[in-house]
Amino acid sequence: MADIKHHYKTVVTPALTEKLGLKNPMLVPKLQKIVINMAFGIVEKDVQKSLLEEFAAFAGQKPVAVKARKSVSNFKLREGMVIAAKVTLRGGRMYDFFDRFVNNVLPRIRDFRGVPVRGFDGRGNYTLGLKEQTIFPEVDPTRIKAEKGMDITFVTTAADNPSARLFLEEMGMPFAGRK
Repeated sequence: MADIKHHYKTVVTPALTEKLGLKNPMLVPKLQKIVINMAFGIVEKDVQKSLLEEFAAFAGQKPVAVKARKSVSNFKLREGMVIAAKVTLRGGRMYDFFDRFVNNVLPRIRDFRGVPVRGFDGRGNYTLGLKEQTIFPEVDPTRIKAEKGMDITFVTTAADNPSARLFLEEMGMPFAGRK
């Protein structure tokens, strides 16, 4: 964590202050939180337990179980069943996850050419989806009972998409297309 936070203070802040034309370095965008959501639907209890354990292993924090709010008979879904999990990372765990994600996880993706640019929401936040949890080194692929995808949202203090993209690029996020 100290490395990426030190990188932010010594490299990213001065670079973005100059590139964005800011007079006050406190206005430079920064990460507020990282939210990870994994929906696994209706699964057996042992599969659900193993998914939650894997989620906790790569997130670095125990996930919160998300329960169904309504019953849907066509899907055999009853109110109160656990159908997903989520984690909100802040502070040191957030920087640790960001560092591991950019430097260890993304290079493990087959035929990786950068993360897509289309994941910005217009307010300076970036979301990307992953198809499986096996790309995380903390997950043992031989013990997986079910492969599930997830959404990862990087919430920044940036006011718009271009400044958020510039911030994430300076932090080390490899984007696919260059503008």
